[in-house]
Parts: sequence; C-alpha cells; structure tokens
Amino acid sequence: MKFIVSSTLLLKQLQAISGVLSTNNTLPILDNFLFELTDSQISISASDLETTMTSRISVDMSEGEGSVAIPAKILLDTLKTLSDVPVTFDIADDNFAITLMAGEGKYKLAGQDGQEYPQVPPIESDTSFDIESDILFHAITKTIFAASTDDLRPVMAGVYCELGPDHTTFVATDAHKLVRYRRTDIKTAEGASFILPKKPLNQLKHILVQDDLPVTVEYSDTNARFTFKNIILTCRLIDGRYPNYSAVIPANNPNKMTIERVPFLNSIRRVSIFSNQTTYQVKFKIAGSELTLSAEDLDYSNEAQERLNCHYDGLDMEIGFNSKFLLEMLNNLETEQVMLSMSEPNRAGLITPVDSENEEEEILMLVMPVMLNS
Repeated sequence: MKFIVSSTLLLKQLQAISGVLSTNNTLPILDNFLFELTDSQISISASDLETTMTSRISVDMSEGEGSVAIPAKILLDTLKTLSDVPVTFDIADDNFAITLMAGEGKYKLAGQDGQEYPQVPPIESDTSFDIESDILFHAITKTIFAASTDDLRPVMAGVYCELGPDHTTFVATDAHKLVRYRRTDIKTAEGASFILPKKPLNQLKHILVQDDLPVTVEYSDTNARFTFKNIILTCRLIDGRYPNYSAVIPANNPNKMTIERVPFLNSIRRVSIFSNQTTYQVKFKIAGSELTLSAEDLDYSNEAQERLNCHYDGLDMEIGFNSKFLLEMLNNLETEQVMLSMSEPNRAGLITPVDSENEEEEILMLVMPVMLNS
C-alpha cells in the first residue's frame, strides 16, 4: 500500500481530529490514527471509544488498498517540522512497517494492522435533521459552559438537545446556572431528545466555521453522528433522564433591570477582584435608576463598590450573585443591552438579551443567588 499526500493538507486534517485522542487509553491501538486507503482517497480516524472523528482527503497518488494504524504523536510531530512538501507513505503488506519520504528525508516507524482498530458504531435509525454550521456553533458556545463538571451527575455533564415541530432547544445546567438556547427555525416532524457529551461538542466547536454550511445530524437511542464537509464525528450519547429544567425557571419576575452589557460586565469584573475568592459573591443593590455593585473579602480587608446607571422597573432590592457565573453569561451574549429579571432575593435571576438581531434565536440564562453576608 502506497500513497502520496501534501504534508500541509494532511497536518491540517490530523490536527482537526487529534483532539479526540486520549492520553490514558485502555487500548494501546487508540494511540494511533487509522488510515484507510480506497481508490484515490484516504479516511483518517481518531477515537477514544466514546467519540470517533473521521476526515476524508484526496491523495496525489495511490497504489493498492488497505488500512494501517500509524502512531499519532510521532506522525504529528514529524509533519509539524515539514514545509509544504509531498509526503510518500509506503506501508509493507506483511508487517505494516511504514516508510515516510519527504524531500531529502526518509523516516521509518512501526504501524499496526488497521483491522484491529475499533469499528465506528452504526447509527441504527433513520432519524436525522440538518442544521447550519453557524447555528450549531452558537448553540454549543452559548450552552456548553453551563454544563456540570460533576462526575456524580453524568446526565448534567452534557448538553440536552430537545427536538420538536415548533423549535429545537439546547439546554445545559449545573444546578447553579442554566442556559436555554432555542431556535424556532430548526424544526423536526417527530419530537426527540438526547444528551450530548461535552468532549465531542468541544471538538465540533473547533472545526465548525461560522458560515451557513449544512451539518447533518443523525441519531439513535445510543449514538449521534455529525457530518460536516469532509469530517464525520460519531459519539456515544449520555444515558439517562435529563432533569425537568422548565420547572426551575421562575415564571413571574416583576423586577426587571435593563443595563448596558459591556459596562456591566467590566464593572462586575473589577469589583469581583475584591470579593471572597471562595464564594466570588458580588452584591447588587438596585434602587430607582441606579445599580450599586459591591464586594468584600473580610479575611484580607478588601472591598470594592461601583455605581452604574440602569433602567429599573420594580421594588428596591438587594441580591447577591456568584460573579464568575455572571461573567461567563455576559461574555456569551452579544447584544448591547441585557435584562436581569428577578422576583425575590432568594429566587433565581434570569438574564436575557435585549433587542436581539435574530428573531429566530431565543436565549435565556438563569443564575441562582448566593446568600448575602449580614
């Protein structure tokens, strides 16, 4: 088996899929890329058993067909040092020894039989939908930061995808914060729901361009597959029942504060420097058209206070929030103004964008309050 391919093209594809590779694989062969040659095209795969990414590229020349597992690290490190030159791969049929030739260099390394590489699980269902790559990119970016990192609650360690005839909803929560991202322009005739793990979503986020190229999403009870340009990502879904997120979103929030997002964000960032570095608590005191932000760390005698103008409709209120959560949320919104809707100092606050340019996009961010120091 033999083929010639551009070093730059190959390196770009390997880097796109290499994020799937794990540093503590149970199967040693998963430390390799799987190369499969058919006609004048190679499919390159990386897997950690839970997630598999495959990229297809055309080669300049090929002889024979077959598959070989090539050590990932040494191949990546070698290609990074090369300029844009044709690289010849010559694989022995008997022992899978690999000879690389690039320019004046000749390199040898040991490969393995590609037949021993774990197979990608089939999607045993014909259910699928198409979504534009920029929409999927935003859905992932605006939700994934809110997913839980607690291994004891695996169902919350991913993004919940809910399909329906009226809209498609993406939800992530860790019980302290929640994000619901809804699109009214993505609809499916049949309702369905599944939980996508964070690792494959992070891989998707890195390869999706913010363009309107289509991504085909196929799913079954156990797996999902994303097909985008020349890349296919297959992942195992998180098994379990997602909590009823709608129940924790307060319906009646009469106290509404509208404020410029960027000054609000910067003010929280400055004040939080002086907060307790365990709770990151920032106190909001809202009265009339003025918001006073304050924080203190009694252990180090640190404190800070800032005043901001806002538009407020409601009763005067003092409420505390974890500044880290607020900063994450405000960083993931793009509108000039945001609205903070509240009911009581011990109830969740809702952050929503004001005057969003996209009418088909609906974002709701929920943050739980923290108890104020007396």
